[in-house]
This record gives sequence, C-alpha cells and structure tokens, in this order.
Amino acid sequence: MNPLFGLGQALMLALDPERAHTLTIKSLEMGVYPRCITPDDARLRQTLCGLEFPNPIGIAPGFDKNARVVTALFNMGFGFVEVGTLTPRPQGGNPCPRVFRSVEDHAVVNRLGFNNEGQATALERLQHGVPGIIGVNLGANRDSEDRIADYAEGVARMAPVASYLTVNISSPNTPGLRDLQAPKELATLLTKVEQARAALPGHKPPLFVKLAPDLADADLPEIVGIIQGSGADGIIVSNTTLARDGLTDETLTAEQGGLSGRPLFDRSTRMLARVYKLTAGTMPLIGVGGIDSAETALAKIEAGASLIQMYTGLIFEGPDLIGRIKRRLVQAVSDAQANTLSPLIGRRAEEWAQKTL
Repeated sequence: MNPLFGLGQALMLALDPERAHTLTIKSLEMGVYPRCITPDDARLRQTLCGLEFPNPIGIAPGFDKNARVVTALFNMGFGFVEVGTLTPRPQGGNPCPRVFRSVEDHAVVNRLGFNNEGQATALERLQHGVPGIIGVNLGANRDSEDRIADYAEGVARMAPVASYLTVNISSPNTPGLRDLQAPKELATLLTKVEQARAALPGHKPPLFVKLAPDLADADLPEIVGIIQGSGADGIIVSNTTLARDGLTDETLTAEQGGLSGRPLFDRSTRMLARVYKLTAGTMPLIGVGGIDSAETALAKIEAGASLIQMYTGLIFEGPDLIGRIKRRLVQAVSDAQANTLSPLIGRRAEEWAQKTL
C-alpha cells in the first residue's frame, strides 16, 4: 500500500466514523485516491443477467449513497458500483451519533436510517453517464403511507440510469421495513415491482432482492421460492445483522442498529450457501458481509456467490484490499486449471450450509 494512503487511513480511524466517511467522499470527489492502472485479468470476467462484469468485486450500497463518486470508485478497480439506498424523497435519517466502529473487532454498527438526498438528485448525477455497471439500491421513506408504492416508484424513476436495481427490504434501521420479507407481503411487493418494471417504455434492468441474515432457516425456502417465482433476476445475501455474535467490544454490543464487518461473516456466508442450494445454482447471488481479506472473498464465491460486495472491510484494510482479492481469485482459478470463476462458485456450499452458529 502507498504509505500516504496508509497514513490517511490511520487518521480516518481516529475520527468520528460518520465524519471520516464524509471526508472520504470529499477526497474521492477531489481526485485524491489510489487508482488501479493494471487491467483486470480476463479470467475474472463474467456475464450475468446480460451484464459484462470485468471483475466480481463491487462496492456495497451505503458507501456512495448519493452517487457522488461513482467514477472514482471504478478508477479504484471495482467491477461494479451500487449506490443508495435511495428513497423517493430526501430524508435525514436517524439522530446522531448513529455509526460506531470497533477496530478490535473489525466491525461497525450503524443505525443511519436511509439518510440520502433522494432519488431525483442521484438521477441527475447518473444521467451524465458512468464508466461501468451501476446498481441502484431502492428503499422506502420512513414516513411513507405506502412503502410498496415507494419501491414501484423507485423502479420507474431510476431504471433509465441503472444497470440493475436492488429492492432493499432488509435494513434493520427503518421500523417495520423487514416485515416486507414475510411471504405474503413479499409476494405483494414483488408483484407490484415487476408490474412497474414491465411498464417501463425502454430499458428494463435486472432486479435483485436483498435479504437480511437474520431470517429463520425454516422460512428461507418459502421466501426464496417467492423470489424465484416473481421474475426477479438475483438475490443479495446479506444486509447487516441484529445479532451480536462474535463481538468482543462491549461498547459496540450495547449499540442499536445493524452490525457489519468481520463478526457478520459466518452468519451471512452460511445463509448465502443455503440460498445457493435452494436455487440449485440457477440464480446469480451477490455475497456481502464480513469480507476483509482475500480468503474471505474467495470463501464467499465458494459458498455460492457469483459476485461479491464489500464496504466495512475497506475501512480497516484500506483500498489495497481490492487488488489483493483480485490476485487471490486469479490464483484460485489457476489452481483449478480453469479459465473462469465458474468452477469455484458454490463448490463449498454444502460445507457452509451445514455450519452451526
């Protein structure tokens, strides 16, 4: 890693987490960030849902909520960027302080509450064009009288600028939002969303559904079946968790909100493997949660992910993590005597699905 960026990372970790994030976004806007100048190895390429991914590493939503630094993130080496969560109307989110980190646990708890500038602002920025695959993560306003209508509205508004859309019903920080994952509500929601997508006059982007890692094992088959039958194109596993397994930092344990980072890895990867098995590998999955090393990235793919996303791991490991993951994945493909990631995807799903928490 460039020593300058290592120093910058140390300084950021000394600041309040939300202030550090704001300064990071401003730095990217000013062009102060490390650029990836090495072309991606062709063995990392994949075509999924009609989209050509140069590599499987994405930045998770929550980092660039308002689509301010999309080009910079591509320049850093990401294969795709997901912005948001974006709600139809701007909202400030929950009161501060609302983000808490533990360097010891490589973990973050947040209760941001879908703070964003609204879909119209992001739409205007994205209309100028982006140099790669852009996902748009859709949410509902906290005070909405009809949250399902909010998702349909988001599809109609953001589809023209989205390579793919994500229906985010799994954030723990908007009261009642996760209720939309219940089978009956989920079926109604996805029907309305699919109707909105079908009514689009032109580009109809692929649709992903993002799930919480706290769903009961017994409920997962029905939920996955509803998603498969809805016309959705893929599933993202997973959002943050309300569990506090693996935390040693008692100050973080006491904070309300969603936990991300290293302690989430086992829970989210186990669920990823179970979803992979339920879909029999027929639906693209994006694995998220606890990726902070090249080995954890590879483990997500072996558990069933075709693509991966990270955010919290970058806070503690820095941007060099992107290159480290690419090199490890290329080595794994080479070791498998393959030309693509395909033989790696899901090859240890059974093992992960059987893990106990």
